Amino acid sequence: MSPSLPEPQPVPAQSPESPYLELLARGAPAGEFEQPVLRARAAGAAPDLLAALERGRELALGVRAELEKRRRREAELSALNATAHDLAGLRDLDAVLRAIVQRARALLGTDVAYLSLNDPAAGDTYMRVTEGSVSAAFQQLRLGMGEGLGGLVAQTARPYVTENYATDPRFLHTRTIDSAVGDEGLAAILGVPLSLDGEVIGVLFAADRRPRVFEREQIGLLATFAAHAATAIETAHLIEETRAAVAELESANATIERAAEVHDRLTELVVHGGGVHDVAAALTEVLGGKVEFTTDVTDTATSSRGRADGWVTPVAAGGELLGALILHGPPAAGPLDPVDQRTLERAGMVTSLLLLARRTAGEAEQRVRGELLDDLLDAPAREPRLLRERAARVDADLDAVHVVLAAAADTLAERDQPAGRQRLLAAAAHLATTRRGLAAARDGGAVLLLPLEAGETPSAAAAQTARLLGAAVRGGVTVGASEPVTAPAAHPVAVAEAYPEARRCVEVLKVLGREGQGAAAEDFGFVGLLLAGTRDVEGFVARTIGGVVDYDRRRGTELVRTLEAYFAAGMSPARTKDELMVHVNTVAQRLERIGRLLGPDWQHPTRALEIQLALRLHRLAR
Repeated sequence: MSPSLPEPQPVPAQSPESPYLELLARGAPAGEFEQPVLRARAAGAAPDLLAALERGRELALGVRAELEKRRRREAELSALNATAHDLAGLRDLDAVLRAIVQRARALLGTDVAYLSLNDPAAGDTYMRVTEGSVSAAFQQLRLGMGEGLGGLVAQTARPYVTENYATDPRFLHTRTIDSAVGDEGLAAILGVPLSLDGEVIGVLFAADRRPRVFEREQIGLLATFAAHAATAIETAHLIEETRAAVAELESANATIERAAEVHDRLTELVVHGGGVHDVAAALTEVLGGKVEFTTDVTDTATSSRGRADGWVTPVAAGGELLGALILHGPPAAGPLDPVDQRTLERAGMVTSLLLLARRTAGEAEQRVRGELLDDLLDAPAREPRLLRERAARVDADLDAVHVVLAAAADTLAERDQPAGRQRLLAAAAHLATTRRGLAAARDGGAVLLLPLEAGETPSAAAAQTARLLGAAVRGGVTVGASEPVTAPAAHPVAVAEAYPEARRCVEVLKVLGREGQGAAAEDFGFVGLLLAGTRDVEGFVARTIGGVVDYDRRRGTELVRTLEAYFAAGMSPARTKDELMVHVNTVAQRLERIGRLLGPDWQHPTRALEIQLALRLHRLAR
């Protein structure tokens, strides 16, 4: 007998979002998000309430998924920073290798992670560290070059991944390897090479006991951990060699002290959140030559090397080349000391981590700015105190006078639209950060809330924003501005009301053929505001004064000009004849002809206003 639903209860008098906000607040599992709909359905709730609850459930699940995604990103960054800290304080190679394998397993969420090292003398690769393994045979496994997945990675220096190793025909299966893998119960396996100076020294693995597809980001993340592991091994060997050299030559003390100094400086930089230029400054002091960081890199080499202008080491993460550290000066004149070379390489790795941290922090700040602006636009009933607190976290002052700006890129080919919108949003976010404002994506374009500087008008802000965004995206960007918004934190509803006004200005600019420019309502006055909601300018002109325009075109007359002069003269025929420099009878005849073309009520105030508007638009079009 199937279980019965709970006894129907009265539907609580609350908004459909309330139960889902409570579930999100306490981090409830996904299954619990079905309960509000089930309870409401059992209580006989109205269809519109059920529909609202179901939409709320979908939105809440989307928010929950986004929160989970952010937590994973934070975990990845934390693991990368922790690994860098371990390397900076390297003393025990085994401990560091175990930490890398443990973090790789936790971060990728796999059942097992392990690391093998190549044995050049034996011509194979052997298991060095495992995490999550339960098979003694697997933990003592040795793979010949080219055998199995790991042997193929060690031989080719390329990452390999399989959803189910046992049934994958790409690999050379042997009885020993298959038996050990089967004893461990592994199915999905990802292996990436441990490389130093282009030479593979081992393999880092992540594996699951069930079939699984590893994503591109996970492969890149494991490759970054592999780079850390390879550097840790090489650094440990280098320390041993240096200690042996110290025992033989006292002159090596200076080199050791210099390496230790860099070690301490880099550790401090990582712990206290230093920047790439701080790394360059520390190396400059220690190595005796000028060190600079550059992003203008065309050489894709993966290790330090000498060149005409000095020594260079790449700064890369997960296969992405972020820049390079270049050492100029006396050390570049001859061979670089091995410790100094490794110091330069370690600094490159630390620099990559700092750049990744800065990028992640920037992306997080942009999301916070966008979410705050979305709340101002979509939920203007927010508590002012909470709005001020959220704004303070991104260095924004919502008690200042602001302007709402709507930005739309010029028409793009369909295939270019996603990239073009992304460039526009990135440029808007950067501008908002520099101006201490907010930016978010909206209606296929971007919306900005920027503080007005002293003496700055909305029109000037729109024009400048159009220029800056257009230069950033290398194309035209049309920007409309609202009237000034005083203290958005105290009056959030004013922001929501200002955005449609900014959008209307964008539409008017497009209607008037002024795409790629920026303007505010004050630039259009009465005409622009009237037409903000319509795009059929030609139709309006044709319906209102089309007969007069066509008559002039066919006969070569000047009835349109006469109309303009007549209204400009306050509808006085006497003053009109002076403006046109014709006889008053000529004016009377022309007005009579205009009356026959437009109808007997053409001078009625309402009709006259429409005619003047059409004349103005006709002149603008010409």
